[in-house]
This record gives sequence, C-alpha cells and structure tokens, in this order.
Amino acid sequence: MAHTWAVLAALIFLLINQTEGPAYNTLSVEAGQEAVLSCPYISEASLLLATWKMKCSTCCLFAYRSDHKETRKLNCSERVMWKYSPEKDPALRIYPVNIGDEGNYTCEIVSSAGNFLFFSSLTVIVPPTVTLTRDESKVAVCQASAGKPAAEISWIPASNHSTQEEVHHPNGTVTRMSYIGWVNSSHATVTCLVTHSATNQTLSLDLSHTSLRLPYLLIGGSASVAVTLCLIFRYKAFRLREVVHGSEVPFATRNFRSTPSHEKTEAVKPPVLSESIYQNYDPRMIHMNY
Repeated sequence: MAHTWAVLAALIFLLINQTEGPAYNTLSVEAGQEAVLSCPYISEASLLLATWKMKCSTCCLFAYRSDHKETRKLNCSERVMWKYSPEKDPALRIYPVNIGDEGNYTCEIVSSAGNFLFFSSLTVIVPPTVTLTRDESKVAVCQASAGKPAAEISWIPASNHSTQEEVHHPNGTVTRMSYIGWVNSSHATVTCLVTHSATNQTLSLDLSHTSLRLPYLLIGGSASVAVTLCLIFRYKAFRLREVVHGSEVPFATRNFRSTPSHEKTEAVKPPVLSESIYQNYDPRMIHMNY
C-alpha cells in the first residue's frame, strides 16, 4: 500500500509540473536581428486580454483586448508588434532588436479560465569589430571593439608575453585589446583568434615583412627628396650661368670691328640682367610626389 501511494504521489507531481509548464524563458538575440518572445497559447474563445510589459515604470506596455479587437501601445517603439494574430498566439516581435531592448518581459493572459503569467529574459548580443595591426616596436595589437559580451582573444603561436586591457562603454559593450611582441624570428607570422558568441574570427600578420617595409620606405623617401632638391638647384644654377654668359657674347662682339676716327662710337653698356627669373621663385613652393 505504501508503495502504491508513493507512485501516485510521483504521478501527481509530474502532472502538476506539466500543467504549469515553463514559467520562465531566456532568449539571446544578435543586435539587428528579430527577437520573438513567446507566450502560452490560449484558444480564441477564452482569450480576454493579452498584455506584454517590461520591468520598468516607463517602459513599453503592449496590450490586446479581444472584445474590442483592439491593440494599444504605451511608450512602445514602432519596432514592437505582434508576431502573429494575438487572438491565436500573442507572441511579441521586436525587429530590429537593439541594446535598449534588453531586459525582463512579462506576458499576462486574462481568460475565462483564469490569469496566467509568463516571464522572458532577453539578452542582446553585439558582435565586435576585429582588427590586427602593429606598432613601431614590432608589437602586434589585436583589438575586438564594442562587443557584448567581451570577446576572448588568443594567439598562435601561444606566448606568455602577451598582455591585455579592456575598456567598458556606457552602452554595455566592451573593447578588448591584446598585445604580443615578436620575440621568435622563426615564427614571423602571428595569428589572432577572436572568440565571441556572435562570431569567431582569425586574422594573421607577418611582423618581419611589415617591420622591413617601413625603414625602406623612409630611406627611399629621404633619398628622393635629396636628389630632387639637388637637381632643382643645379638646374637653377645652370640657367643662371646660361643667361649671364649668353648675353655677354653679343655685346662683346657687336662693336669689335674697327671704327673710323670721324665716327662717334657709343659706349657699350653692360647687360642688365632681368630680375624676372627671381620673381616667382620660392623654395617653399617646391612640391614633390614620390
């Protein structure tokens, strides 16, 4: 007899749990996607009122009255709507979802059979923006910006010399940065692994290649500037000598022939060099493209 009562008690316990069903639901949605919060299904004949509200005194209140066939909104965005017909399934749809929609929601059903509550917790996930760069000291910087939750960063090859720091933003997102130096010449390429609930990314960087390009670029740029300046000033000097010597020859040979004593000889004036060649010359106006 005791065994029979124990079995009956277990069956009653299972029936009670199945009748109540899950009273709490959790949902994680990526920002920009669609969030659908479900509510217990009530047949059309018994539904009187379906209400969705957020745990906030000034937050959205979304309700439907079956007797008036009317939906009312209070402090609700246009992104909030019914997923289906509320008389058949009063599921709530938010699209596109953003960080401000995160929180706890309550669905209350008033029917001829009684009142029912269903709770939902909405978590909004934000994928980070991932970059991999290097600085002047051959340190690779892997950055996962504005992610929610914070992304996890690891390196290949693994190193005990890597360091991390993070910045928490007011909207709940986190920027995490990881630094690793090039300490092993046999592994010139480093790979950054970013793990996140919304995305997984892998970026690689050749530290030896990028570290050699910068000095060559600076040396080549400096040499180009020096050569160009040298050519410009040599050209200016050559043109100046050409103008001076080119004008002396005609004046020196023009009256070289013998002149009769009764003819009046005019004095030959030295050439006057025009200053026009210097009027538009300004060393600061020298532009070079390389």
